[in-house]
Amino acid sequence: MTAHVKRLPPHHRHRPMVLGLTGSIGMGKSAVAKMLRAEGVPVFDADAEVYRLQGPGGALLPRIEAAFPGTTGANGVDRAKLGAAVFGNPAALRTLEHIVHPAVGRSRAAFVRAHRARRIIVFDIPLLFEKGGTQNVDGIIVVSAALWQQRQRVLARPGMTAARLRHIRHLQMADHHKRAHADWVIPTGGTKLATRQAVRKLLGNLRSSLAR
Repeated sequence: MTAHVKRLPPHHRHRPMVLGLTGSIGMGKSAVAKMLRAEGVPVFDADAEVYRLQGPGGALLPRIEAAFPGTTGANGVDRAKLGAAVFGNPAALRTLEHIVHPAVGRSRAAFVRAHRARRIIVFDIPLLFEKGGTQNVDGIIVVSAALWQQRQRVLARPGMTAARLRHIRHLQMADHHKRAHADWVIPTGGTKLATRQAVRKLLGNLRSSLAR
């Protein structure tokens, strides 16, 4: 698997080019996000923002507690309890999403304003395809590895089971479909050096195009 470019998306030069970074669970998205930051690209981490909003003193705690009594406390959301409340329950999951997603959207807009002078910024969004976020970006980077590597990585996580992985895969768009809809694919199944080189090559090509 190699990195490839399908097209350079249209871009409005009065604002940064916004790239969406996504990939299925265990495919190496967090590692690529770290590499992008190391190359000087601002990255908005949607998951990290969710943690902040749901952490100690988080702005969303009152609404989450009202919708899911007993799932919050002094340390913020009790993720085990909240996970048990929504896991396998589509209606409960939708309720939680209606609380969380608008707040994350406001934080993302503030991030864009703060970095409006940059040429390239990245939104790190795990469910970019699944939740209809593609209209908010100029181009999409998908990180991908072999399915056996994904399974090996995910099952090594504490508390993860094969059944839970199957359920998560069911909720996510299949990796081959994500790759088919990507503008760029970054392979993460080889060495970290190879992945870093792919990231640098992509950024070099984009920066050269934007400088024209």
